[in-house]
Amino acid sequence: MLGVGLAAVCGGHGTCGRCRVTLISGWLSETTSIEHELIPPHDLAHGVRLACQATPLSDCVINVSPESLTTTQRIQVEGLQAIQRIDPPVTSHRVTVPPAGLNDMRADEDRILTELSATDGIDCKVLDIDAARDLPRLLRDGDWTVGVSVRGGEIVAVGPWPSQSLGLAVDLGTTKIAAYLLDLTTGATLGARGAMNPQIRYGEDVVARLTHALSRPEGAEELAAEAVTAVNDLAVSLARDAGVDPSRILEAVIVGNTAMHHLLLQLPVEQLARAPYVPAVTGALDLKARDIRVDIARGAYVHLPPNIAGFVGADHVAMLLASGITSNSDPMLAIDIGTNTEVCLAAGGHLTTVSCASGPAFEGGHIRDGMRAAPGAIEHVKIDGDEVHLQVVDDAEPTGICGSGILDALAELTAHGVVDAVGRLSANHPRVLRSGKSHEFVLVPSTQRGGRPPVSVTQGDIRQLQLAKAAIATGVEALLAHERLEALELSSVIIAGAFGTYIDISSAIAIGMLPPLPLERFRQTGNAAGVGAKMTLVSTSARSDAIELARKAEYLELATATDFMKRFVDNTRLAPYTSHGG
Repeated sequence: MLGVGLAAVCGGHGTCGRCRVTLISGWLSETTSIEHELIPPHDLAHGVRLACQATPLSDCVINVSPESLTTTQRIQVEGLQAIQRIDPPVTSHRVTVPPAGLNDMRADEDRILTELSATDGIDCKVLDIDAARDLPRLLRDGDWTVGVSVRGGEIVAVGPWPSQSLGLAVDLGTTKIAAYLLDLTTGATLGARGAMNPQIRYGEDVVARLTHALSRPEGAEELAAEAVTAVNDLAVSLARDAGVDPSRILEAVIVGNTAMHHLLLQLPVEQLARAPYVPAVTGALDLKARDIRVDIARGAYVHLPPNIAGFVGADHVAMLLASGITSNSDPMLAIDIGTNTEVCLAAGGHLTTVSCASGPAFEGGHIRDGMRAAPGAIEHVKIDGDEVHLQVVDDAEPTGICGSGILDALAELTAHGVVDAVGRLSANHPRVLRSGKSHEFVLVPSTQRGGRPPVSVTQGDIRQLQLAKAAIATGVEALLAHERLEALELSSVIIAGAFGTYIDISSAIAIGMLPPLPLERFRQTGNAAGVGAKMTLVSTSARSDAIELARKAEYLELATATDFMKRFVDNTRLAPYTSHGG
């Protein structure tokens, strides 16, 4: 395996057509009926194949186009909030003990524990077994002085004095992983990195991955191994960038949705994959890093904040923590947009959350020319008469369109009457072409792409966006109705997540995805879940707050909400919505 990440919404089952590659030299197996259905004849004739359908029959040279890659996407790792509380779960102490001798034959462990109690007032009862293995050598090499790292009543690591105490915070997203290296003493962020979640080869949504875990005996192990390997690779890269040893990472925090949490820990997922979608665990967990194969200090712990429900996990709790949503007495909405969108309404001292199955359209999935926000992705669109103005990631040649671009395009097409309120694409614009049995609006014509097919917005794309935006709008309306509020009563709306960072709020309002509020009431906060993970890494009080947030949050099952189906159908309309909430 070469480790090249390929887009595969369907998990490699040949139904999405996203994993396109081009054969440059060598021999592949015969084209399949699926490929003839999903790939235009022109592309088939020029060697375009679906990677999931093609088997090498010889040494081959393959070109993977940017829109098929999962590894070059722009990863949103930063949020706008600052960490204020520093009360880390791990503290480091300088300990000097009397040398061993014939008159003092106490065990090295006893010396350290006694001195910690006498000098620092720390009552430790436990020395981690891996720390015990290091202690004799380090004591003698350090002339009977060592650095001791304490977590609760346990020594989790020993090392030379002085040495840094580092922590790792990870936002384990379904699509992307963001990781941060922090100084536990100061709370300073020493580095941040992002990567695609390699589990994506088994499917781009949690349902596909849960299905993979249940479909074969080794499925759950494969998914866990992918996630752990990615976390370990990020930890090594961050430590290298900072010029430190990964063994000085003394604590880690990992947040993710409930499915990512269960798959990482290899918890049972059968009950999570079927109604009523019950988690195996919702409480906060503290696990030895070595027990889940996270490669940091051998005695270190990994803290996993609490989940709320089957489809609302610790990443949502972390986002709420970072947003400070409970500090505002006025009604406030927080939305983390992704393949699965979580929405929380804070009103009257209550927290109510819903999970909206918005699907992968905002990640470029199920969109004919969709791609993630990699170089060449159209990210913003403006229509002026017959002219189309595009903003492309890295100013590269346009090769596809990402979520923010398709959202802009739909808003512009609606505003100019090219698409009507029910989503029909008109044939009366010069850029609208007939494509098979339907129409498409051309953003980049074939003449600008060297004869390759144009980059377009198709009628099918519009339908996918209608479903995605309707899911989010329905979630917001259900929450407002639950609290008997109107949209205009919201004091602010927080938009979190990578997709939420780059969207044009005006476009989202225009098509009815977000409430029709003044723009100044919206706040785009970047990766708030990552910020929340950092907060819980360096603050035990923040961990307590996260537990309290999860305890207070009421989960509203969207499918059982009043008038759910009617609201959903109404919200497929491409127009600002006028919900009265209650």
